[in-house]
Amino acid sequence: MKRTEWILVGCLVGAASVQAQVAAPVLKWQNGGCYSSWCETGWYSSPAAADLDGNGSVEVIASAYSIVSLNGATGALNWRVASGHDRNEPGADNVGRTWPGIVLADVDGDEALEIATSHGAGWASVYTADGYFESGWPQRPSISELRGLAAGDIDQDGSMEIVVSAAVGSKTNTWVFEHTGSLRAGWPQLVGESGYAYGVFNDNVALANLDSDDKLEVIVPSDVHYICAYNPNGSHVMADPVYGGKTWGLVGVWEDYAIELRGWGRCNGERDESYRTNFADGPATVADMDGDGELEVVATGRVYDCTGGETTKYTGVYIFQTDRGRFVTTEYDWTIVPTDLGLPLSLDWNVIEGANYNPAVADLDGDGEKEIIYADFAGNVHAFWLDRTEHDSWPLAVYEPSEGFYRLASEPVVADLDNDGTAEVLFTSWSQKHWNANGHLYVVGSTGTVLHKIMLPDALGSSHWDGALAAPTLVNIDDDADLEILVQTAHAGVVAYDLPGTDRARVLWGTGRGSYTRSGTTAVAPLVFSDGFESGSASRWSKTVP
Repeated sequence: MKRTEWILVGCLVGAASVQAQVAAPVLKWQNGGCYSSWCETGWYSSPAAADLDGNGSVEVIASAYSIVSLNGATGALNWRVASGHDRNEPGADNVGRTWPGIVLADVDGDEALEIATSHGAGWASVYTADGYFESGWPQRPSISELRGLAAGDIDQDGSMEIVVSAAVGSKTNTWVFEHTGSLRAGWPQLVGESGYAYGVFNDNVALANLDSDDKLEVIVPSDVHYICAYNPNGSHVMADPVYGGKTWGLVGVWEDYAIELRGWGRCNGERDESYRTNFADGPATVADMDGDGELEVVATGRVYDCTGGETTKYTGVYIFQTDRGRFVTTEYDWTIVPTDLGLPLSLDWNVIEGANYNPAVADLDGDGEKEIIYADFAGNVHAFWLDRTEHDSWPLAVYEPSEGFYRLASEPVVADLDNDGTAEVLFTSWSQKHWNANGHLYVVGSTGTVLHKIMLPDALGSSHWDGALAAPTLVNIDDDADLEILVQTAHAGVVAYDLPGTDRARVLWGTGRGSYTRSGTTAVAPLVFSDGFESGSASRWSKTVP
C-alpha cells in the first residue's frame, strides 16, 4: 500500500486560539502484536492497558484474533495466546476473531486485575494477568459469534458477572456468568411473551442501575425494533405505565411518538406508520445527561421503512428515561427525535466494513450537560446537544466524495486534552475495499473543527484497504506524564501515539463503550491514577480500573 506524508490539519485562524494548544499526536510505535511480515486483521475490539504484574510498567492487552500482551513503552510482545486458549496451549489455533473490547477488571474480588475476552464460535474467557485461564473458564454459551462483552457486579456481592451476547438467530441472545464460569440463575434469558429479541450484532449491552436498588440491570438492544431490559435474575423490567403495563421488551421504538404510544404501525408506506428503528448494531449507553442526578438511556439504531425490502433511511438517536419513557424535562423533549441524518454509503461488507454507531456521551462545551457523539453509516460523526440539534461545525464528514471512495469512522473517545474546559473528540477512519487507501486518526475540537488528521501507518503485508474500526483508547503507557492513544488497526497491528501536553488531561470517555468494563455507562467508578487525580491526570496507573 502506498502512503503519503502525514496530514496535519491545524486550527482555523480565529476559530479557537485555545484549541491551537492541542498538539498533534506523534507516532510512538506500530505493528504491536504482528508477526514478522503480516498482522492479524483487527476488528472492533479496543485495547486496554494497566500495570498488570505490579512491576511499575504498563502492559497493553489487545486482540484481533489472538490475545497479546505488549510492553506499553515499546510495543514489544510479552506473550500471545490463541483466542479460546491460554498459555498452557502453545501453538493452538484461534477459535475466531475478537469483536468486543478487552475487559480489564477485578472480576473475582481478589484485588488483582483479570482479563476477559469473547470471540467467534461462541467462546468467552477469563484470564489471569499473565495469560492463564481462571478456574471455570473458558465457556461456550453459543456456537454463534459473541459480539458483546461486559463486566459488572450485577448483584453487588463483591464479585463481577460476565455478560456476553451473540449474533444468533433466536430470541435467546444474552448470557450472564458468575466469575466462576457458572451460568447465573435465570440466564440465559428466555424472552417468551414478555418481549421481542433476536441476534445482537454489535457490542450492544449496557449495565446500569435503572431503579436505584443498588443492583445493575442488563439492557440489550437487538435485531428488532425493541430494546429488552432485564433484572439481575433475568426477569423483564417494566416500562412506563404510559405504555399500558408492558415490559421494556414489548415497547417498540418508532420515529413517530404517537405511533409508539399506540403500540403498532401499519407499515403502509406512510412515514408516521412505517418508520421504526432496528437495534441489531445499536448499542445502549447510560449516563446522567442533564446533570440532575437521574440516569438516562441513549440508544442508536437503523431507522427503516417497515413497508418492505431494504429501506434503511438514517442512523437514529434516542434518549429514554430509566422507565423506557422518552426523555422529557421542562427544557428538553425527546418525544421528537432528529431525523433524516443521512442515507448509508453502503451496507455491503464486501464494499466497506460496516459502521458501528456506538454512542459516546460527554460534556463537550463545559456547560454541565452531556452531548451524544457517534459515527454513522453515511460517513459522518455526529454530536447532538440535548436540544436535539448539532452545534457549530457538527456533523463532521470523514467521507469526501471527491476522493471517489467511501470512508467511515469509529466510535469516538472524548477528553479535554489541554484542560481548558472544553473537550476534544478523537476517532479513527477506514477506507473502502480495493482502493488501497489508509485510514486516519482525527483530533477534533468541541465545535467540530478538525485540529489534526494523521494518516495511520501502512499495512504490514498485503491489503487493499486499511484504517481502524475500533474505538481508540486513551491511557498513559510509559514513564512520562502525558497520555498516549492506542489504536487497534485493521492491518498494522496495535499502534501507539504520544499526545504531548496532556499531563493534566480530563478523560471523559476514554475507550470503547466508556470503560474497561465495557458496560456502556459513565455511572461507574472513575479511572483512578496514582497521584490522586480522577479521570483527569495522565500520570501513572494505580490498580483501580473500572
